[in-house]
Amino acid sequence: MATVEVGGVRAPVWRGGFGRLWSAAALSSFGDALRTAALPLLAVTLTDEPLLVALVTACGYLPWIIFGLLGGAVADRVDQRRAMWVVDALRGLLVAAFAVAVALGHASIALLIVLAFTLTTLQTLFDNAATALLPALVDREALGSANARLMTGQRIAGGLLGGPVVPLLLAAGAAVPFAADAVTFLVAAALVASLRTPVPEREPGPAGSTLRREIAEGLRALGRDRALRGLCAATALCNIGMGALVATLVVLVTGWLGAGNAAYATAMTAYTVGSLAGGALGRRLVDRVGRMRAVLLAGTVQTGALVAMGTVRSLTALVAALAVFGFMGMVWNVNTTTLMQQRSPPPCWGGSAPRSGRSLSRARPWVRCWAESSPAPGAGTPRHCSRPPSSLCPSPR
Repeated sequence: MATVEVGGVRAPVWRGGFGRLWSAAALSSFGDALRTAALPLLAVTLTDEPLLVALVTACGYLPWIIFGLLGGAVADRVDQRRAMWVVDALRGLLVAAFAVAVALGHASIALLIVLAFTLTTLQTLFDNAATALLPALVDREALGSANARLMTGQRIAGGLLGGPVVPLLLAAGAAVPFAADAVTFLVAAALVASLRTPVPEREPGPAGSTLRREIAEGLRALGRDRALRGLCAATALCNIGMGALVATLVVLVTGWLGAGNAAYATAMTAYTVGSLAGGALGRRLVDRVGRMRAVLLAGTVQTGALVAMGTVRSLTALVAALAVFGFMGMVWNVNTTTLMQQRSPPPCWGGSAPRSGRSLSRARPWVRCWAESSPAPGAGTPRHCSRPPSSLCPSPR
């Protein structure tokens, strides 16, 4: 596990496995941003029913509620590296076939729903395996730095680069964003397949062991660990509650504040810049107050930022609050993920804590899509559900 000490802090070396994993993660985030933006835009050309458009987005998250725990249990049983590249290759082929269908004029709402559901079902295995793979590439002391670099790279690729490219690709044809997404899946699969990681040693399971029993044991282990139990509960509750709040952001900017689309774009940019600053500077906060206190501070400050957004009728205040919200959101994401990886035993790095919190937090988009498919105050027609740029509450927060 290649690491280097920088300023007294252990950090992963870019060359070798971590660099390839980082490249694959950033590339996948770029492709996800293209597909996430293009799917609802394609859906609104196929139907005038807001509920159906919302369903396309919601079905991109439903598998986490159904299969999230199962995906984590399977990830604990298999070679995570192989699971990741096989899943990415399958997703690349599926999206490529979908791009062909769009180009030939065979797209339909039903096909969009099936695609969104299938891709996310595969993602439950991929993400849980990825959570388990990182500790196999870097030392535990370097996990915080590694997670910060991974999440910052994903935010740059998906938030700053992916969004602006979508209109250019759509101008070339409705199928082009999906074709580009397929390419990112396949290249990411090749990068992950090239990793050389030791096969984790696993004790043979007891006779008669089943996935159901392993999931139940993982949940019991989670219940016994007070810190992990609190992290999972806080992440799930915050995501579900904030989903409804995020759904009203565009109404807050354009309605309550009376600003236009440029102001909304400015607000989203402030959030993204704050997130990047959190990835770059969050380590200093952890060094000063400790990882667990940094998580508690992040949650408290984010709550205060949300209160400011809803009570101070000023665009300047909103932009500043979103920047702070993004900064502390990155601090929360990096450190909750790191704590879960550090506190979970090696055979369960994809297991109980990460998958429980991740699965429960995926209920947030259902709340958001319900809100977005309902009429806004003073509006004559419902708004379509679409994922906001840079996703204000990224997983796990």
